[in-house]
Amino acid sequence: MIDIRRMGALLAERPEAHCLPQGLYNDPAAFDFDMAAIFGTSWLMAGFECELPKAGSYVAQMVGKWPVLIVRGRDGEIRAFHNSCRHRGSMLCAAGSGSSPKIVCPYHRWTYELDGSLLSAMRMGDDFDKAAHSLRPIQIEAVAGCLFICFDDNPPPFNEFALRLEEYLAPHNVKDAKLAFESTITEYANWKLVMENGRECYHCSTGHPELSRTFPVGMKKHFDVDGDLRVQAFIDQMAAVGLATDALEGDWWQLARFSLNPEVLSLSMDGGFLVKKLMCDRNGGDIGSMRLAVDPHCFMHSTADHTFMFSAMPVGPNETAVTGKWLVHKDAVEGVDYTIETLTDLWTRTNLQDKELAENNQLGVNSPGYRPGPYSKEAEMLALRFTDWYCNTAAKYVETHGR
Repeated sequence: MIDIRRMGALLAERPEAHCLPQGLYNDPAAFDFDMAAIFGTSWLMAGFECELPKAGSYVAQMVGKWPVLIVRGRDGEIRAFHNSCRHRGSMLCAAGSGSSPKIVCPYHRWTYELDGSLLSAMRMGDDFDKAAHSLRPIQIEAVAGCLFICFDDNPPPFNEFALRLEEYLAPHNVKDAKLAFESTITEYANWKLVMENGRECYHCSTGHPELSRTFPVGMKKHFDVDGDLRVQAFIDQMAAVGLATDALEGDWWQLARFSLNPEVLSLSMDGGFLVKKLMCDRNGGDIGSMRLAVDPHCFMHSTADHTFMFSAMPVGPNETAVTGKWLVHKDAVEGVDYTIETLTDLWTRTNLQDKELAENNQLGVNSPGYRPGPYSKEAEMLALRFTDWYCNTAAKYVETHGR
């Protein structure tokens, strides 16, 4: 039972433009609340269409303690289901990916079609209604090669986001990409601390020396650099090749295309391309980075040669699974056009550095001397935006369910 009143009281304690009260970062009750109020009501980025290349392809993943199954059907449609058998609830597919002509429960062999309908259930009697025991669906949307799911039957508005994402991401041909590598690390910190860290670069010049070589770590809210003629030239070049650059944001999403550091073509250790076969070759591949951010849990950067996605999923009150996915052109050949080591080097280093920072942050937040501190209005505006969004979303849940 979620203590709605306690969560509402903690939200009310937060000073304006400050980070959160201690309990929202380390109280076990806050984990259950966040799963229901935030992850249970929001659109979540579940991955990419290219991870499901043929009928029978599936991806099984965890959202907190909730198992999810995403499957491509024989009709080509991608569907999402609760990864729970309709017999006695056993998880159907272990976390990971694969391919199967049917979905078969490992416990009692109940067998489902790829569209979720129950095909067979042994020894259940003549009066058993198979049609009443299909897998329970989860809402799913596919946009520009990306997949988004929502557990809520009344999800946040999606259409405006879909139109904008298609405009910004379609030139990168993510729908025709391939997953080159995926990794997950465990950070022993609350997911909100992980995400606040990922929403600001106040720490980047000292915390991420490698990333700082290519990434504009001195940027303000939406990578604004006031009066920088080089940035204006970049905007003009992008307009000339039909690439949008305006910083856009909805309630739970942000989009922008921004210039990288001078003489930099990609987010890499040396600023050069990591993949010889480009995903977007406009302007010779000199197109900066297209950034997508989705609250509550992810961000993505698409340069000309690759796409990197970061996702932070809560596992427990002080444990977060951070998953990175690297996409390349579907025809790029490993060992010829790229290597896994060089492709993943920069973001792997960055994620491990952030792991240390977030875990240290958690240790300090646990102190009896902790009090919420103010965000920098110049360097942490996106972190503030994230925390404001969290509080607003959580408060709506409290108002609706706390009566």
